[in-house]
Amino acid sequence: MVRLTRPRVFMVAIAALLLAYAFALAPVTAGRGGKGAASGPPTTAESGTVVPAGADGPPLQPAVEFFPPAGKAFFGVMTDKGPYDFTAVDRFAAAARREPQVMLFGLGWESGTFDRVLFDRIKDRGMLPMLGWEPWDYRVDQAARKQKKLSARQIDRLRSTQPRYRLSRIVNGDFDGYLRSWAEGVKSLGYPVAIRFAHEMNGDWYPWCEKANGNRPGEYVEAWRHVHDLFERAGATNVIWVWSPNARWSKTTAHLSGFYPGDDYVDWVGTTGYYGTGTWSRYSSFDAIFGPTIAEIRTFSRRPLVVTETGASDADGRKAQWIRETFRALPKHRDVIGLIWFEVDKEVDWRIAGSPAAATAFAQSVAAPRYDLRWSPDLLPRTELE
Repeated sequence: MVRLTRPRVFMVAIAALLLAYAFALAPVTAGRGGKGAASGPPTTAESGTVVPAGADGPPLQPAVEFFPPAGKAFFGVMTDKGPYDFTAVDRFAAAARREPQVMLFGLGWESGTFDRVLFDRIKDRGMLPMLGWEPWDYRVDQAARKQKKLSARQIDRLRSTQPRYRLSRIVNGDFDGYLRSWAEGVKSLGYPVAIRFAHEMNGDWYPWCEKANGNRPGEYVEAWRHVHDLFERAGATNVIWVWSPNARWSKTTAHLSGFYPGDDYVDWVGTTGYYGTGTWSRYSSFDAIFGPTIAEIRTFSRRPLVVTETGASDADGRKAQWIRETFRALPKHRDVIGLIWFEVDKEVDWRIAGSPAAATAFAQSVAAPRYDLRWSPDLLPRTELE
């Protein structure tokens, strides 16, 4: 047994005081992961509430806030005119009775030079810009569609055959000058921008699909990583990289893992699917369309998931029903952080603004507290699951 002499008691007391002082002033890392998250005083990062660091501690800092916050999900919109004309967006917002927080628009590489104005217009409307960045000449598609006698599959074959945009040419650096111009432009924005690069790569209807255009297995991942790394080297770290295959429509379609660049190269995973076309021409629920694809993605990625394009046909009068059932199903998928509606009258009229019943169903669904959130340039994108 150790005897406590007066000197020893004094030394123990001094040590206890120093230990208590150290704990009172110790810095704590703020919040949970997110792209660009930083350390700081203790906070409840999701709510933005600051927890005091101690009377003698460092000055209190604003808490890091993420988009979307924990327990929330955004909804977004894609229109035919994009940021060139917001008329369709205004009609969509009026029908939804709530402003969308994300706007997706597409640009092809043949004519799509960087234009800051397009991004700023979306940002100034309080929406996160999401660019659907497509390595092809979309005019080939337009010309094919004007040939009225062609079937949908014939159009697919014509538009997907563009040797200039083979994946090997991206990998070999043939477009690096173009890519650098975009990387510098996106970097100059100074706020987050989502880029959905070369979507629906698991099909055969685009020049970047591995089943088309003379591409070879593995080249899609190589091309993705090449583009991503070039942006990183340019310092364009404000990009949210969105990987977005088509929802698998049959057991014969290729497994998705072979197209995935890896969590180090992707911030959000996504998927596209519609009720009312192709395999899902007959009534199919959200889980029937997206469930198997989401489950498969979860075998190789833990990134948050976004439904990057969806819509519903009213051919059988069940569009409003599908919308209600979809929004009832979404909260069960806690890893789904957002949904983007295709507000376009194209193959069919996918718009909610084109149907009073669909508009009411959508408005009542997004009136839930889960969708009551905002986007602003100072919010950090959530890149980790809750």
